[in-house]
Amino acid sequence: MAEGLMKKFYGTGTYVQSAGVRNDLEIDGFCVAVCEELGVEISRHRSRSFEEMEEMGEVLSSFDVVVALSPTSRNLAESLTKGFHTDLEYWPIMDPTAKGEGREAKLAAYREARDQIIAQITAHWGAPQEGT
Repeated sequence: MAEGLMKKFYGTGTYVQSAGVRNDLEIDGFCVAVCEELGVEISRHRSRSFEEMEEMGEVLSSFDVVVALSPTSRNLAESLTKGFHTDLEYWPIMDPTAKGEGREAKLAAYREARDQIIAQITAHWGAPQEGT
């Protein structure tokens, strides 16, 4: 969600790449649904692991900022960026995957996580650019 929201809000002037502790072959349908509500298309997105990014030539030391959204990703990012001039930020976003019973309750949990991400993004980088 965070990558799609960043691209929607600020365009392609800043390079944004999602990564995580593991790669997921398919994107979560609830993520797709709550992002579509805001006109953010992420249905073709695929999460990459930090290791997969390295294999593809994406070196973490070349990033200005790494944002971790979970304690596990924060711990891994800390170990992988140790000694680099890369800022590491931790945004403790609620994990919606284990919340809610039924479709509507799950969507509400995913909206809450999406809105937490939006609040963090806009607090750090300002209001979305017009025309994006």
